[in-house]
Amino acid sequence: MNPVDTAAVAVGEYTFDVEIAGPPDGTPVVLLHGFPETSHCWHPVLPALTAAGYRTIAPNQRGYSPGARPVGVEHYTVDRLVDDVLGLLDTLGIESAHLVGHDWGAAVAWSTAAHHPDRIDTLTAVSVPHPAAFGWALREDADQQARSRYIGVFRQGDSAERILLADDGRRLREVYAGVDASLVDAHVGLLTQPGALTAALSWYRAMGRGFASTPAVSVPTTYVWSTGDEALGRAGAERCGEFVTGPYRFLELDGVSHWVPEQAPAVLADAIIDRVEGTRP
Repeated sequence: MNPVDTAAVAVGEYTFDVEIAGPPDGTPVVLLHGFPETSHCWHPVLPALTAAGYRTIAPNQRGYSPGARPVGVEHYTVDRLVDDVLGLLDTLGIESAHLVGHDWGAAVAWSTAAHHPDRIDTLTAVSVPHPAAFGWALREDADQQARSRYIGVFRQGDSAERILLADDGRRLREVYAGVDASLVDAHVGLLTQPGALTAALSWYRAMGRGFASTPAVSVPTTYVWSTGDEALGRAGAERCGEFVTGPYRFLELDGVSHWVPEQAPAVLADAIIDRVEGTRP
């Protein structure tokens, strides 16, 4: 794999820590991590992407980068998270890019692609389906409602912080079942910085009703979901394609947990490459 360089990238008043790898003239692929992770979640996927000639750009997103950690839930609405992605492209001089997102990163990626298809060439979303499909599942599907009970805890005051950080972050570490210890250390090391976990949880606390009204996505899209995902059920996953008007592929993985980038990197890299190259529907 090409070396991974960490750059401080200014976007408006904030500075993001961004991991960049691959040839400088390679096709740009932006990778958005989820919760409670960091850009390190993409490390297992990068070798295949950079070997294919892509320029990978993986930011620690708003709240995760120390230089982009404003205080207050109002700073973490989805529209601001989308603006961060566009601002990153602008600062790096990239007119359009292929976009990949996992978990909350997928939610931001869906919204970015839906509202700004002129800036996004293709979309690969992992675990979280289109927000309209997920919103429907939260309203109508008992299984998804049960899987999502943790969201209510995350949205309440600072109770989630106390739970996750107690006993030297024991509960936080337990969340990453099956993930390589070095990646867990990277995630936990960042999220135990002062204010970092509160900032990351602010994404949940800022999530409004309008999120589920995200428009359909017109760019070529691949959605990757696993049967072993503890947080995302089948109902929303199967409905996801109803909210994509462009070429669409639903890739179902058998038995992989929620942590797809860390636990199925080869399969995910192949799916990303297939989407970028347009070798699948």
